[in-house]
Amino acid sequence: MAILKLEDDTILTDINHIAQELTALNIQLNRWTLGDNPELHRLLAEDSLNDDEKEQVLKALDVYFNKLQQTAGYQSRDLIVLHPGVPNLDELMVKFDQIHTHADDEVRYVIDGEAIFGFVRPDGSQVELTVQKEEYINVPAGTEHWFHLTPARRIKAVRYFISAEGWVPLYTNKEIRVHRAVA
Repeated sequence: MAILKLEDDTILTDINHIAQELTALNIQLNRWTLGDNPELHRLLAEDSLNDDEKEQVLKALDVYFNKLQQTAGYQSRDLIVLHPGVPNLDELMVKFDQIHTHADDEVRYVIDGEAIFGFVRPDGSQVELTVQKEEYINVPAGTEHWFHLTPARRIKAVRYFISAEGWVPLYTNKEIRVHRAVA
């Protein structure tokens, strides 16, 4: 269940209210089911996955990738697996925990765990959205945002790319003003 925290500390959990708050940013937020594939669920229960296991997970979810290829021109996907045992996790996350934009959409399908996207709205206000298991988010190109893990510090998410070069962060040097969302 997505959780949106406004700058005045208001918390929204109703998907329709969240969508209304994010309308000005054209952010897409949907629920995509993982289905009942036992092998997929076994893999998702593991902390770490090797490359072969990641590919098994991606193939099990390719129905979504195929749809994005046909409707929006996505060319590739990968699986990001972050957890407290990942070496240099804090250093890895630093580059995303600053307000930035991308030349392409940032698209993620969270398949386990959770994370937080923060956004600067057109009026300058800021919000933080906690995305959780079975939630798909598309952050349009040029949207000022940041990304960090919740205190659980674990997420598995499929990332979809039109081109990987479009995901290079372009920092805006704005300050994050909202308090960390609580998941």
